[in-house]
Amino acid sequence: MQGRTLEEDFRKKEEVMKILIVQDTDWIRRNPIQHNHLAERMVLRGHEVRVIDYEILWRAEGKRELFSKRQVFQVSRILKDANHIVIRPGILKIPVLDYVSMFFTYKKEIKRQIQEFQPDIILGDGILTPYLAFKLARGNKIKTVYYCIDRDYKLIPFKFIQPVGKILESKNMKTANLVLSINEGLREYTIRMGANPDKTYVIRAGIDTQSFDPRIDGKVAREKYGIKDDDIVLFFMGWLYHFSGLKEVAIELSKIKEKNPNIKLLIVGDGDAFDDLQKIRERYHLDNQVILTGKQPYDKIPEFIASADICLLPAYPTEKTMQDIVPIKMYEYMAMRKPVIATKLPGIMKEFGDDNGVIYVSKSEDALKKAVELIETESIEKEGRKARKFVENNDWEKITEEFERVLESVFRK
Repeated sequence: MQGRTLEEDFRKKEEVMKILIVQDTDWIRRNPIQHNHLAERMVLRGHEVRVIDYEILWRAEGKRELFSKRQVFQVSRILKDANHIVIRPGILKIPVLDYVSMFFTYKKEIKRQIQEFQPDIILGDGILTPYLAFKLARGNKIKTVYYCIDRDYKLIPFKFIQPVGKILESKNMKTANLVLSINEGLREYTIRMGANPDKTYVIRAGIDTQSFDPRIDGKVAREKYGIKDDDIVLFFMGWLYHFSGLKEVAIELSKIKEKNPNIKLLIVGDGDAFDDLQKIRERYHLDNQVILTGKQPYDKIPEFIASADICLLPAYPTEKTMQDIVPIKMYEYMAMRKPVIATKLPGIMKEFGDDNGVIYVSKSEDALKKAVELIETESIEKEGRKARKFVENNDWEKITEEFERVLESVFRK
């Protein structure tokens, strides 16, 4: 599928691909994921990209209205001059009925983009939107690629809908011309869900080695939040799920704050657990130990990681949605030469193995104890060097080149 003949033929004709990306989440407000990085780099390589997304945060942050209007955005979130169009069809803003309304508004929008944009490939992430798009693609002889970065049906907020979501997610994997995954664990998951093993492929997450450079100075971030030179910073960034394990880490910190007042927990991001974390900080008098910055611009993230000593991924090891995934933040932590303390999640352990800068604990509460151990044994720098070495070849340019080559082969086949 990645044969040299196809690649050379494509280059010779100097054609571009038109790629329509459809997904069941917010392309603009949520933290950048693989698709955002790859899409913008594909734009800079001369390809045309359009996105149909979903205002997943409408319940908490959206405009108060019964029915939202169709919106069109010009977006370039990560890279300069990588502008691409994002279309957000209207939905009925009533829980559960929003999904029902999508069957009509999103189907109409996908039809419109097939006629106007005439995509060569439709790339889908999620459940409902890819399901609608792939059905229409088959009727119009358009190639489809399903991109798996999560167990999506488990993320549906209403458990009674999850069985239906699982069926649709499985159909997406069975009918796509190619199923991409970001790690081997998720590839195995797609096969269990019905994907043809011969049509599955792994393209791992990448890092911008120029932006995530260990030489970046974290002093500005430390000074802004009152972190002293001799403080040890434990760091987490991203969406704050209740199962992220951060509440447990904060409570454990309250137990040793008198003995270790210089250990700080710096959390960048917002989400479901944000209010609970604020309450824990107040209840346990952790104003000087737990720092909640809220959501921050993506271009500031390297400075925040640079301000840290140890990074955390203390998610509940029993949480089903976390079993196979490898969050992109893991690569970004490690690229900044930071050791990572993570719970024993199968996908993480399979991806990074042992002695590569990732230190494992059995449960969320153990993360703080392990951090103290790294501090006392003066192992932080040594483990950080191992982490950087492991990921330094995962440069986004190399990943994008591989992604482009794979799409070309699907397009040409």
